[in-house]
Amino acid sequence: MLALRLARGSHPGVQLRRLLVATASAATGFLLLGTLGHALAHQDTPGGSALRLAWCVAPLAATVHFAVTVARTDPGTRPRPGLSAIGLGPARLMAVSATTTALSCTLGSMLALLFFLHLRGDLTGMPFDGDASDFLASDHPLPLPAALTLLTLVPVAASVAVALVLRPRDVRPRRTAGSRAAGAAPVPQGDGTPSAPGSATDPSASTPGAPDVPAQDPDPDPDALPTPHPTPRDLPWGIAVLAAGLAVEAYAARAPHTRLAMPGGATDSPAAVLVGWTLTAVGLALAGPGLAHLCGRLLQAVRPGALRLLAGRVLMEEATRIGRPLGVVCAVASGAYAMIVLYDDAADDPSLGPLTTLGALVVAGCAVATLLTAAAEARRARADTTAALVRLGAPATTLRTAAGLRAAALLALFAPLTFLIAELAALPLTA
Repeated sequence: MLALRLARGSHPGVQLRRLLVATASAATGFLLLGTLGHALAHQDTPGGSALRLAWCVAPLAATVHFAVTVARTDPGTRPRPGLSAIGLGPARLMAVSATTTALSCTLGSMLALLFFLHLRGDLTGMPFDGDASDFLASDHPLPLPAALTLLTLVPVAASVAVALVLRPRDVRPRRTAGSRAAGAAPVPQGDGTPSAPGSATDPSASTPGAPDVPAQDPDPDPDALPTPHPTPRDLPWGIAVLAAGLAVEAYAARAPHTRLAMPGGATDSPAAVLVGWTLTAVGLALAGPGLAHLCGRLLQAVRPGALRLLAGRVLMEEATRIGRPLGVVCAVASGAYAMIVLYDDAADDPSLGPLTTLGALVVAGCAVATLLTAAAEARRARADTTAALVRLGAPATTLRTAAGLRAAALLALFAPLTFLIAELAALPLTA
């Protein structure tokens, strides 16, 4: 009930992001139901249906990633001072955020089920004159328990991921020997006389016979003492995983391997290419924050002025927040380029099909929406800094120019890198 009240009273922008999460969940749920329909219509070839289900992992992962990003940027579930007094501590807010995510994804899954039943003709007549019966299995009864099991994958995965990401962490400083000694020292009274341990003025004294109540820390205030983000350290790991993925793809092009039917009907592709693509995408996601941080450092190199210093420092501060979604977008773009090359060189019919097109739109749309959401959250996070600069007399054109300079620096680094990785990823498919 609390999650519903918070969702109803949210900002329209937050509501729009939740609606996009429900839309992505509906599309992914429809893909899962289409896999179930294909399995019912082709019961003699279970391997093909299992392969279609495996290809649904990419839209599922993209939807969960987008849902986690929306939950992290939700201002209604951010810890604030004094909320613990009314029972809304970090753990309760995490539960509320996970419940809100589950509600959005469940709404999308139910819409996917209704649309799938409508296309099958279970609710009304058969649309499209039965042309889409290949994945609808309209002549077979739909097993409702199996359909509901598939539809629960997105809400359960998204809510569990949100709970893991937003789980409360112990941010209290670790007490050293000096701090323990300082804490054991007597506290001076108002007249300068130290209070003896166990006295009435000693805050650590306990009344005999009274139950021991553990001391509670005050509510954390994330805006009270802002701490700079650490330098991303995943760049070497990202480069290593990226190189491993490209090496696997190059090896798949030279050695005979098991052939894998790609989405949309294209065949005769090495199965190891999928492993290489996965490693490449993970490598780009890991290297994204480090590359964005490097862009900020390059902007401040060689006698920078005030504009380059401002753009570079802001980019270094936001590298962790926007770098990973930007790396995912680059991975999706390189994969899309490789798929275009694959279907251009395919010997059979290069048509993608409705389910493959829907899956590609879900992955690309979730990646772009995640990046835009992270960028909007970064802009909101630096609102105080922007307001301070405006009060100091900084013109609005300078702030806009700094934002354009950050975007140009990211584009100058990530665009050639994406094109290079896309060309290398497409080599095994054209060899």
